Amino acid sequence: MEEERGNHQIIDMCEVDKEMLASMELKISQNPKLLSKVAGNKSCSIFRVPQGLAEVNGKAYQPRIVSIGPYHRGQPRLNMIEEHKWRYLGSLLSRTQHKGLTLEDLVKSITPLESQARDCYSETINLQSHEFIEMMVLDGCFIIELFRRVAKLVPSEPNDPLVTMEWILPFFYRDFLKLENQIPFFILHRLFEVSTLPGENSTPKALSTIALEFFSYSLALQRPEPRSQTTTSFCDSPNNNVKFFQDGGWSIEPDKVMANEKKHLLDLVRSCFTEEKTDPRNRVPTPTHVIHCVSKLRRSGIKIRPGKEGENFLHVTFGHGVIHMPSITMDDFMSSFLLNCVAFEQCYRSCSKHFTTYVTLLDCLINTYRDVEYLCEKNIIENHFGTEGEVAHFINNAGKDVAVDMDLCYLSQLFNDVHKYYRNIGHVQWASFKYTYFDTPWSFISALAALVLLLLTVSQTYFAAYQYFVPQKR
Repeated sequence: MEEERGNHQIIDMCEVDKEMLASMELKISQNPKLLSKVAGNKSCSIFRVPQGLAEVNGKAYQPRIVSIGPYHRGQPRLNMIEEHKWRYLGSLLSRTQHKGLTLEDLVKSITPLESQARDCYSETINLQSHEFIEMMVLDGCFIIELFRRVAKLVPSEPNDPLVTMEWILPFFYRDFLKLENQIPFFILHRLFEVSTLPGENSTPKALSTIALEFFSYSLALQRPEPRSQTTTSFCDSPNNNVKFFQDGGWSIEPDKVMANEKKHLLDLVRSCFTEEKTDPRNRVPTPTHVIHCVSKLRRSGIKIRPGKEGENFLHVTFGHGVIHMPSITMDDFMSSFLLNCVAFEQCYRSCSKHFTTYVTLLDCLINTYRDVEYLCEKNIIENHFGTEGEVAHFINNAGKDVAVDMDLCYLSQLFNDVHKYYRNIGHVQWASFKYTYFDTPWSFISALAALVLLLLTVSQTYFAAYQYFVPQKR
């Protein structure tokens, strides 16, 4: 007790700056702004890319020509398209106003969703209510109107530069699928419903349908090829409504459940590749081993071959010493798409980690340009990105500072099976011998020449010894 009194006396003797206390109490009462309290909620799905990822692949997450949503709003370098957003909004209203849909109706349709939309962002959005609603209406209507024009659902203005200039659309494909450049899908869905007037189209399409049709050009080399007259599933998931038809188009049943499930355009396109048959979090975790690069796997007798034609590139399998990997086209679009899907999976807790796992697999397989060279020779990577060294550098950077639970990922069994096969001493030694002496025609010829030379040397020695020890008959 005496010791406690002594401590209290020491504290009482200290003079505390009242202004400092007031400042500390104010900071305690404030909510975090750069990473708000709602960032961990399931409702929050649009994030700033973590600094660790941004430092390595910063440009891949930055919009190049168009800002969507609040994170890059008002940047001078994006003003060119900002002016056209108002032109597209005016074009939409010119079609709808004489049928009773005005700008006021669009604003009224979004106003009740403001609070819900704000909760989708991991940062506190410092915009007044009218500014935030204006941004949602302007950006949402611009995206929808562009989708409709590209799909030829509404007439385009003659010589519209956003459609006719060939360099612009490829940038839209990438910018619309960047994590920091999103608005909530339910905002797009509400604007689409309100602005779709009765009798406007003879064959009405869902928003998901025209969105995927818009991205279909960039995704054409990544999606399954039609094999028959019957409909084939684009994703191996019974819960996904995306179907692929023989004519090469996308078609999605226009149900509202799917529209409400998708968080934004990036999540919509990403979900076409992921397989949600089982939730990895419900699996029993087993210790998982990281596998070696292509060069070492080949020396151990493990072969890498392309998967079935038209298969989803995430569908990687292993059996009988062979890793089957469907082809992936590596280009500017796919590199950006991969990185932003990984960033989304790193930040959003309520989704599978398929892209993160796949990038981790590529990072394991590829160490140098020689590994990329081999995968290109096997038609597993179709390289439109740059040199083999640049592809290797990109893959290695994509795997940096990425957190993945190897024990629960969808390829955990593959990692373990490959590791077990790699550790098998018997066939590894035989495979190493074959790789060393019979991998190329020149190594085979060299080995054959050495064998012939050895046989000649042995035979010469034998006959020399035979003549020495066995007396010849006279």
